[in-house]
Amino acid sequence: MEIATHTQLDLEPVSAALGAEVHGVDLETASEDANLIAQIRRALLKHRVLFFRDQDISARAHVAFARSFGELEVHPVLRHHPEYEELVLLERGGKRAANENIYHADTTWREAPSMGSILRCMECPPVGGDTIWSNMALAYERLPESAKSLCEDLNAMHDIAHSFGGDYPVEKRRALSREFPAQEQPVVALHPETGEKILNVNQGFTTHFSNWLMKRERSIGADFALEANIFMNYLMSQAAHPEYQVRLRWKPHTIAFWDNRATQHYAVQDYFPAVRRMARATIIGKKVRGHTKEAQ
Repeated sequence: MEIATHTQLDLEPVSAALGAEVHGVDLETASEDANLIAQIRRALLKHRVLFFRDQDISARAHVAFARSFGELEVHPVLRHHPEYEELVLLERGGKRAANENIYHADTTWREAPSMGSILRCMECPPVGGDTIWSNMALAYERLPESAKSLCEDLNAMHDIAHSFGGDYPVEKRRALSREFPAQEQPVVALHPETGEKILNVNQGFTTHFSNWLMKRERSIGADFALEANIFMNYLMSQAAHPEYQVRLRWKPHTIAFWDNRATQHYAVQDYFPAVRRMARATIIGKKVRGHTKEAQ
């Protein structure tokens, strides 16, 4: 059933860099309203991440809302909801704190990384457990021209085992890498809907530049490797600038919807031994196109 809606979204920007809170929307039934879904998509492209408060919705509605924006992935590593395999269950805290505190974009180890994710808070600490998002279009825009020039036509490798395989035994890690081979992605990606240039390396999954030698003259091997590593670390550090960020303090029944193609995020791990329970649906994206000198 499609319900006609002509009212505009009530949006409240929450930082200068990105992020807006959406008021007056019920996500339990949002998937039935094509006009509302179109408005939310436009708002997502503009604000990068949207926040919805007081959304005590069902798992069924969560999946239906996410599917309004595209097909959903089933994550190969993380635990799933017993009835909806598209919903990842993230429970942290209690007896052991998990290592989430790293800037990353989701599934850049896939040939086609995710378009976005919709994260629902079911339980959170009274204090702590915030999430930070960084605007990686702004991060690229504010790079010095010399760094932008180095980034042109540059590619990097992204590997699932770099993060998810970190605490696996060696054979299990090798099996993970065989199932999901490392992917070469452009360092500067073009957003498929807005055409913006996005800085596309992250601490979670990017391992090294794959064609650095094509960019620089080789002197001796140590100099080449050191220079490449320094530049990679410099690019990764851009996500940590507060001027590019928004920070969300979670409350139960808060939902965050972010554009994974234009952002990175960081789950702040400061709440042990309290518990943080979330459910996430992730929308499948498209193969990344890069910004090249020839395309200018």
